[in-house]
Amino acid sequence: MKEKIYLGSDHAAFGLKEYVKDFLLKKKYEIHDLGPYDDESVDYPDYAEKVAVKVSKAKKARGILSCGTGIGMSISANKVPGIRAALVRTPFDAKMSREHNDSNILVLAGRPFNKNNVSKILNIWLTAKFEGGRHARRVGKIKRLDKKYLNR
Repeated sequence: MKEKIYLGSDHAAFGLKEYVKDFLLKKKYEIHDLGPYDDESVDYPDYAEKVAVKVSKAKKARGILSCGTGIGMSISANKVPGIRAALVRTPFDAKMSREHNDSNILVLAGRPFNKNNVSKILNIWLTAKFEGGRHARRVGKIKRLDKKYLNR
């Protein structure tokens, strides 16, 4: 089994979450679908929090979130200390979010979504590695911001 991936969405991106889940299962990832489980209206911050908290506490896990635009999920998930959620729209964004920012949550837009583009993004995001070097210094500063503002 490959690494653990936590999934969450809102109603607007439920179809995208289901597509991502099937894609990951075929590639033998350990999937934890934190909802929703249908396309009834829900609030995206609830699912962003569920996924972000799981990822922040896990040693070897990442998350994938989706909502209509991806913006709300990105904002919400990044409120959880230790999370580096990246709203990704292109394969290049996916590559840079991992190699330069060590993103641990991928955020996708569900309206509309192109299966071919999403598949490319997933393949790149799941396999790209953090480059370290000068990027490690910058990611370290992000981590220090988490600690600095955690107890405000």
